[in-house]
Amino acid sequence: MDDSHGDQGQSEDDRAPGLRKIIHVDMDAFYASVEQRDDPSIRGLPVAVGGASARSVVAAASYEARTFGVRSAMPSARALQLCPNLVFRPPRFDVYRAVSEQIRAIFRDYTPHVEPLALDEAYLDVTADLRGIGSATRIAELIRQRIKAETGLTASAGVSYNKFLAKLASDQNKPDGLCLIRPGEGACFVQALPVRRFHGVGPRGNEKMAKLGIATGADLAAKDIAFLREHFGALADYLYRAVRGIDLRPVQANRPRKSVGAERTFTEDISSGPALRETLERIIAITWDRIERSEARGRTITLKMRFADFALATRSRSLPQFVGGREEFSAIARAILDEQLPLPQPIRLMGLTLSSLEGGEPIASPGRDTAQLSLL
Repeated sequence: MDDSHGDQGQSEDDRAPGLRKIIHVDMDAFYASVEQRDDPSIRGLPVAVGGASARSVVAAASYEARTFGVRSAMPSARALQLCPNLVFRPPRFDVYRAVSEQIRAIFRDYTPHVEPLALDEAYLDVTADLRGIGSATRIAELIRQRIKAETGLTASAGVSYNKFLAKLASDQNKPDGLCLIRPGEGACFVQALPVRRFHGVGPRGNEKMAKLGIATGADLAAKDIAFLREHFGALADYLYRAVRGIDLRPVQANRPRKSVGAERTFTEDISSGPALRETLERIIAITWDRIERSEARGRTITLKMRFADFALATRSRSLPQFVGGREEFSAIARAILDEQLPLPQPIRLMGLTLSSLEGGEPIASPGRDTAQLSLL
């Protein structure tokens, strides 16, 4: 959605005191796009960032690769089956970090209230309109234009009055798109979406909802809170608010991160040593990619396993110093798993986290508004 109408058609809600103006910026296929930018010979080709070995996983896939069904976190062997001509490039995190810092510098030209989620995405609170631009959507478009001009990469952006809606909006017109969800439109927008678009609703959750006759946000909105708590437990309150477009979380600049991790739920329970070790290698790759993306340094590695009967077991190991690199992280994760074998019963989920992270600055909440601006 473009900015061609300026402030025309501004509703009373747009001017409501205290209404926040949030932008979510998400780089398009960031790692793969950097590789294509830096190597013209692979532009337009299906590209995956990651290793090509049997135990490797795809860290990122270009849009050309995605047309074949290649996705991040997919085993590389499976990606090659889907796309035999897939071009693999090893990750270059030093380059990705440098580009990410360029992009964050652009953000800070418009607001100090920037909450990075990873190297390739961030929330911005532009309620204060420090540069007097007058429109949050215009700010988002200017940021996208500058990212393209200064880095040669494209970004998608979502603009709305809370974080949940802004993130949904940034995904709406990818790649290289912009979407605005105005005040008063949030619930309608969310209720038109398939429930799988909701953060926190994975494949298993989507399958469970389908069995309950829930396919869209509108189906979910028709269920009362008692029904949701009965079937979804701790997730119920989040779902109840989300489907109504409600999210009160502020953008938190310099928010200290407590942990970084990844987990996977299996289509079939597993128990054999070889299958568990193979699964662990994939989760190590996914987790370390997230650690690199978030620039985290930590001392504690935790293995999480949920058994077939839904009982949960966690085992941790803490070091006196920060984990030195992927090899040390991998070796400790493998050792923790080996100490648990043989398992008392099959597991349905495995996860890894890195915690006891390097201390960050105190949380900085957005300041008081100095000027209201339109989302339009």
